[in-house]
Amino acid sequence: MQGKQVELEITGVAHGGIFIARYDGRVVFVSDAIPGETVIAEITNDGKKSFWRADTVGVVTRSEHRRAHAWAEASLAEKPENRAGGAEFGHIELSHQRELKRQVIEDSLSRMAKLQLSVTVEALPSGLSLTPAPDVDGTGWRTRNRLHVAEDGTTGPFAARSHRVIPVLALPLATPEAQKLAPLSKKFVGADAIDVIAPSASAPYLLVHEKEGTNRPKVEVITEIVGEREFHLDARGFWQVHRHGAQTLTTAVQEAIDESRFEMAAANLDLYGGVGLLAAAVGDRFGPGLKITSVESNSIATDHAAANLVDWAGAAAVTARVDRYLRQLKTTAGKAERARLSAATVVLDPPRSGAGAEVVTELAALAPAQIVYVACDPVALARDVGLLAGHGYELVRLRAFDLFPNTHHVETIATLIRT
Repeated sequence: MQGKQVELEITGVAHGGIFIARYDGRVVFVSDAIPGETVIAEITNDGKKSFWRADTVGVVTRSEHRRAHAWAEASLAEKPENRAGGAEFGHIELSHQRELKRQVIEDSLSRMAKLQLSVTVEALPSGLSLTPAPDVDGTGWRTRNRLHVAEDGTTGPFAARSHRVIPVLALPLATPEAQKLAPLSKKFVGADAIDVIAPSASAPYLLVHEKEGTNRPKVEVITEIVGEREFHLDARGFWQVHRHGAQTLTTAVQEAIDESRFEMAAANLDLYGGVGLLAAAVGDRFGPGLKITSVESNSIATDHAAANLVDWAGAAAVTARVDRYLRQLKTTAGKAERARLSAATVVLDPPRSGAGAEVVTELAALAPAQIVYVACDPVALARDVGLLAGHGYELVRLRAFDLFPNTHHVETIATLIRT
């Protein structure tokens, strides 16, 4: 079947930016489609017993939500193997992208956490404006943009589900500053990747990653501004990629904390804390007397977090793996420390894979009063919410934000309380 073109009716959306169809009773995951459409799709992988994969090559019955792709080099005009990856929802009208993300979140929570919730995916401002959501095409927001480098030095994104470099003429999701700097016509023989970075308070920055085994360049410090606060970090370090992402999450985390359950002097935690963005969000809401420890495994980020949190005498930045840190706390905490932990508010912002069973178990053993969970993967969130429910935590609040327009990714902020 591989390489065969078939006509498929698209019946739904699945996590990962793919769409659901059936062919002779078998599930087929189809790219570049929209639920309700009938498409011509080429089977690309028939090796799985439970499902196949396919790429749309033509549209028979067109959805009213289909539009010209936001990125020409990812559109149906290109052969599937030559389509730029990273904008898998770019062919869908923006408000309907958010509707599809809503469906994925609600379905994930229903299947994995046994929760029936109604969720709204909130739009972010576009451009430099802070006015909520005049954004109509979902472009111009990405401040971090990675270009991969082929053997001949050509730069570009990978094709979807591939490590083939696709040369492109534009990066429409990038901010104008990043687009201007992007070296799309230059060659970087011997490099592995190029990061095009446009910080809010530093000059746009081109970061060349040499191939494995070469010397790592010195740390380059850049500055980001959130509200009136400056954050310093390594140019290679993690930061929210949407121009308004850091501010959006700062406000959302502040609003997600149940003030009636919050104690300034408790052993509050910011887990996977990076350079201290969300610990500072808690501090800016509750004041200079805050006690909070930010835990991060990257020592460079921890060094920056210590400096970024200097306004709070009770703030500390610890370099440690989160699972090991929590295990040590459980082992060494005395009666007084356990009381402070049981009164704690925990901000939990894990990587895309989520916290997972081990971290959830260790965290629940400390019995904090509330957990504010920041997640960029709805399936990982739903799994962990289900695990936390087994330890006596109830999901009482959930917001979702479209931090990644024209992609399938979505950010959620959940509040869970100990019952």
